Amino acid sequence: MEQHVLVALALSFVGGLSTSLGALLVIVNPSPDLKRLGLLQGFAAGLMLSISFLDLAHNALNSIGFLKANLWFFAGVLFFGFVVKFIPEPTFVPTTDASKKKTDDDGSGKDMMKKHRRQVLFSGIITAVGISLHNFPEGMAVFLGSVKGLRVGVNLAIAIALHNIPEGVAVALPLYFATKSKWQAFKYATLSGLAEPLGVFFVAVLFPSNLNPEILEGLLASVGGVMAFLTLHELLPLAFDYAGQKQAVKAVFVGMAVMSARFVDVSAQRTCLYSSEALLLCD
Repeated sequence: MEQHVLVALALSFVGGLSTSLGALLVIVNPSPDLKRLGLLQGFAAGLMLSISFLDLAHNALNSIGFLKANLWFFAGVLFFGFVVKFIPEPTFVPTTDASKKKTDDDGSGKDMMKKHRRQVLFSGIITAVGISLHNFPEGMAVFLGSVKGLRVGVNLAIAIALHNIPEGVAVALPLYFATKSKWQAFKYATLSGLAEPLGVFFVAVLFPSNLNPEILEGLLASVGGVMAFLTLHELLPLAFDYAGQKQAVKAVFVGMAVMSARFVDVSAQRTCLYSSEALLLCD
């Protein structure tokens, strides 16, 4: 197996298994801190917006021109738009201990509680399936980024990993409530994240390693479109709901600043490589 495929697999495992971290948060505290999750979503949104517009789309514009780059970018937007339309990502509503206690204390409500738990169990399984299907194209994105370079792959993996933590919560919380089993909650959350490495396998077979540079830049522009859609459709609304608009916006700009700092560092390294005088100074 080629080195870039192994790198992409490793990065996709980091991103995919972040759902396990979300499950651990549920196991440790079944009533998660939604504000903290919202801030995390906002931070991830900032990372993704920077990657999408300041890196992937920007490089495509410089490499293949404005028209082609935009066509590829919006092709990615349309692709993920269809994914969301036909496979909507489920949301979760946290259950409180007080509401559970009230229902449990009511003897006549035990049958209703069992029925409710079956419904919650079903919703948890559906959530796991839906998130798995969403994670699959994210694995494809990590692979294409890794083909371009380690920096792009790492940036995508970090942003996706932060996004996947709340998804792990979304899977584990209803399953833990329904089954009372920490292992079941952790298992299904982890399995939903493993769809990401499967996406890497799929695209590694589909696309050869010696991709035409123009096609690679176009595909990366499409990845930028996917990331932009994912951010605006999923991350930002959740960040606003959980953390509030003001705090979420602050988290977004912090994420953008952090990722921009990485871009500045890379630009400095490139300057050193292309300028012999700068290279001497950098040494």
